[in-house]
This record gives sequence, C-alpha cells and structure tokens, in this order.
Amino acid sequence: MLIKTDKGRTELLPGQRTLGQRERAILLVADGRKSTDSLNALFHGEGRAMVQALLAGGYLIEQTPAAPPARPVPPPPTAGSVDTFSGPRSLASARMFLFDLSDRMFAARDRALADRFRNALREARDASSMMLVGREMLTEVERLAGVERAASISERLAKVLPESALQAA
Repeated sequence: MLIKTDKGRTELLPGQRTLGQRERAILLVADGRKSTDSLNALFHGEGRAMVQALLAGGYLIEQTPAAPPARPVPPPPTAGSVDTFSGPRSLASARMFLFDLSDRMFAARDRALADRFRNALREARDASSMMLVGREMLTEVERLAGVERAASISERLAKVLPESALQAA
C-alpha cells in the first residue's frame, strides 16, 4: 500500500504543481487503501514507472497494511447518492457530484469558497479543467476534514467519472 508523504500532500496544494497530471492523479488516490498493484496498473501499465518515480522522489512511501481500525457503521446511502449510483459514468454525473460536494462541504463554512468552486465548475468546459477544480476541492476537503475523508470522496468521484477521464488524469 502506498501513502502520500508531506511532500506529496504539498504537491497537491493549489499553486504547488511540479508534477504532471498523471503523477498528481496517482498522488490523489494513494491513500493507503489501494494496493500498489492497482496503482501500478493505471494508465495502461504506465503507472508502474510513475509510482517508482514518486517513491524515489519522496512523494510516496510504501506502507504495510495494518489491521483495519474498528469503524462505526456509516449511514445507509441516500436515494440518488453516488454510493448507489448505477447510471453511466459521465462528466455530467461527475460535475453534479462536485456541485453537491461544494454545497455540502463548503457552503456552511465558507460561502465565498463554495461559490468560487461552483463558478469554476460552471466554467469548466472539458474533462481536464473539471478535474482541476475537483483536485482543488479535494485538497480543501483534506485540509478541513482530513486525508481519509478526502480519499473517500475521491473514490466516490472515480465511480462516476468516465474511464477516459481517469486515464487522462
């Protein structure tokens, strides 16, 4: 299992980009829960070289899986939530998920931030620009709610994104 180091988390902050989009995508999903093999398989197998470079560069570290901590049982998914999503993967579905995330996570805490994310999502005309807004939102979620919450949201976002957007990230 791979996890981000402080250097890896810093790379994901707005204005701190030194890596390419694919390397940053690997950093986003390196949460200590996905197997190293699954990250190596990304981008039609090109992920292996990227993971090795991120390990060598100090952005990731290898972690041996520990016994999972006891967790409270989460509430059942609400109707229409991404947890029960069964529709086709699409940018429209991902965009709606991100709009909902902006309202749920940021509107009560910082209306201006929520509005900035909503406006950025409205302006995002392609997968790349939408993914950029999504990464910024996940970075803010990580800051406010922690790495585990951001990783959980990232996994749910990956369920609604089209495969082509995940491969291009």
